[in-house]
Amino acid sequence: MKVSKYIFIATAVLLASCSNTRYLKEGEALFTGSEINIIGDSLSKTQITKLKSNLESQMVPKPNKSIFGLRPKLLIYNITPEPKKDKGFKYWLKYKVGEKPVLLKNVDVDFMRSIIDNYSENQGYFNVTSNYQIDSLNKKAEVIYNVQPKTQYKIGKVVFKNNDSEVTKAIEKTADQSLLKVGAPFSLDVIKEERVRIDSDLKEKGFYYFNPDDILVQVDSTVGNHKVDLIVKVKNNTAELATESFTIDRVIVFADYKINQSTTRRRNRTINLNRIDSLQNDKGITIIDRKKLFKPEIFDHALYFQKGDLYNLKDQNLSLSRLINLGTFKFVKNEFVISDSLNHKFDAYYYLTPNEFKSLRFEFLAKTNSAGYAGSELNLNWSNRNFFKGAELFTASIYGGFEYQIGGVKDANNIYRIGSKFNLLFPRIIAPFNFNSSSAFVPRTKVSLGYEYQNRTQLYTLHNFSGAFGYVWKENIRKEHELNIVDITYVTPESITDKYRQQMENNVSLQRVVEKQLIFGPHYAYTYTNTMIPQKNTVYYKGSIDLSGNIIGILSGANVRKNNQKEILGVPYSQFVKTEHDFRYYLKLGEKSQLATRVVGGIGYAYGNSEFMPFSRQFFIGGSNSIRAFRARTLGPGSFDPRTESGTFLQDQSGDIKMEFNIEYRNHLFGFVNGAVFVDAGNVWNLNKEPSKPGGQFSSDFYRELAVGVGAGLRFDFSILIFRTDLAFPVRVPYYPRGDRWNFKDIAFGDKQWRRDNLILNIAIGYPF
Repeated sequence: MKVSKYIFIATAVLLASCSNTRYLKEGEALFTGSEINIIGDSLSKTQITKLKSNLESQMVPKPNKSIFGLRPKLLIYNITPEPKKDKGFKYWLKYKVGEKPVLLKNVDVDFMRSIIDNYSENQGYFNVTSNYQIDSLNKKAEVIYNVQPKTQYKIGKVVFKNNDSEVTKAIEKTADQSLLKVGAPFSLDVIKEERVRIDSDLKEKGFYYFNPDDILVQVDSTVGNHKVDLIVKVKNNTAELATESFTIDRVIVFADYKINQSTTRRRNRTINLNRIDSLQNDKGITIIDRKKLFKPEIFDHALYFQKGDLYNLKDQNLSLSRLINLGTFKFVKNEFVISDSLNHKFDAYYYLTPNEFKSLRFEFLAKTNSAGYAGSELNLNWSNRNFFKGAELFTASIYGGFEYQIGGVKDANNIYRIGSKFNLLFPRIIAPFNFNSSSAFVPRTKVSLGYEYQNRTQLYTLHNFSGAFGYVWKENIRKEHELNIVDITYVTPESITDKYRQQMENNVSLQRVVEKQLIFGPHYAYTYTNTMIPQKNTVYYKGSIDLSGNIIGILSGANVRKNNQKEILGVPYSQFVKTEHDFRYYLKLGEKSQLATRVVGGIGYAYGNSEFMPFSRQFFIGGSNSIRAFRARTLGPGSFDPRTESGTFLQDQSGDIKMEFNIEYRNHLFGFVNGAVFVDAGNVWNLNKEPSKPGGQFSSDFYRELAVGVGAGLRFDFSILIFRTDLAFPVRVPYYPRGDRWNFKDIAFGDKQWRRDNLILNIAIGYPF
């Protein structure tokens, strides 16, 4: 009965889709598309394919979108009544979801023929002919364009005309970089690109006023044998200034420029510069800073131009980018003014409007997580963008919060936290060596300090101190490096309850949570991404390596396995190597659909002074940004069953090895709502065998211990943030008996108890990856 109903619905939709033409008026025809038919034996298959594809991309209008020959969006438009107002559900359904019919009368076939002829000629097919025919049937019409191109012309010779002027000499020197190649097909697009290339090169050689329109490429098609000679020259009517190169005379910075000042007032300030209180830094840059807001040295690192430098566009853009990247100025503008007293000289002016340096922000957060906690957090954040008058960014935050355990045994393990964080970023590398960067991004030195007091009621309290000193720099928009020369963490317990002591007697992992930890060493991370660049396929990669106690451990001969454990200030220090890698690939399937994939892998190895990885540096899995069918930190290690652990609280499961795989299909649904379906898989394992975690050691059977979860979710895109809800459930549980780990047969959405035991709702901000 149900099957018949579905067949009936599908048939009704099919028939309705096919009857779109019944909504047309008498004499109207639905336009179903254009077809390009290339005729001629003088073209190779490659030439035909390329020309056909390019011509098809020029065709307008496009027909109504279809899926398997059906046009559901057109159907929605046709069956939705005309709304009375330009808003509301009917208007949204008809004009936003639906699609207005594209009719044959909307196609200007003669204009499209001219487009075909012009484009073909611009690609070297100078003797092209074309015609068209219209195929109509049952109120549907297709336009077929028959295109007959002759032999494609190719470049025979390229000549750069030199009239002994400065600019033509400069152009001739770039001839070996020319995009115009002898033997290549003639192409107007390549000629346009060549003009842009020449202009870009001249901009690096002082020709500030030159532009691509000053270049003329003459085409001589009389040489015969289907070849053309190209003569590249500067137009005779080119302005004199465009043919002259300029050098920098003075560099003047207005460090407190007000954005509402008129151009006239700005010019007056320029003219009366010698009557304004100013100073010069070590590079000879004149700085107008009447309020003494900044140290002159910051402009040494931001500005590339100096007196006597040849103007070039690269240094101009780098200077502007660095000034903006400082984060201290909300408005940055520059202009080049021809010097009154010197020929071919510029005065470079920079007008900078400072941001508000100090800000105070108060945050209140209410949160839940998939580990079974709900609570809130208060944050008080203060920042100063010019802390030492050198564009340093100082941030200080004080926070406090609590999490109440709503999963497991209630009232067993509530968490209270209070702490503070301090960060100071210097817009330069502070080191005993010179660090020169030609990147548009300012390299930074980072100093950070932090403290957190954590109280897990009825269990333990901890003090956590942290500090770091290092550098952050970007090679370009894609590549970023972070190197902490020193990264220190010190954890010490204040109190441990008898309840916790009883449970950790036979559980090594619980003992490690509350043991004193001293972690120090370098940390390096490298990030590559092109996700900010519009293109079909994008990638993201982040790799890191974390070292602790390596050098001192090796030099001191520390070896905990030989009862030779070393201490600093009475605390055994951690010695380990840890590396983690996160790779993501985004495949654009359509205008508003995407396939996102992620692979994460990591390993931590403790040796020398440490038998185990410190708990705070181990790997965890599960939760809203990981395997969403399992609650955070409740999965693993290996096939260990966390349900068998004794005790009255939910324990965090950790491991020395991590593998995770995610795939998610994302698609726009309507308005600001997007949807997703996903599959997550992975687990964590221990390197060493632990009696309290049977099945947790990594082995050759690791692939049999991968957890798998599936689910679907909604993403609400509010522009300023993305609010995400994901509902997931496990389809493979690694701690079930080997033959029963896949549990498709147990899925029962209609069973209330199954839903309660298996469905996990994740609520989060932003995408999971």
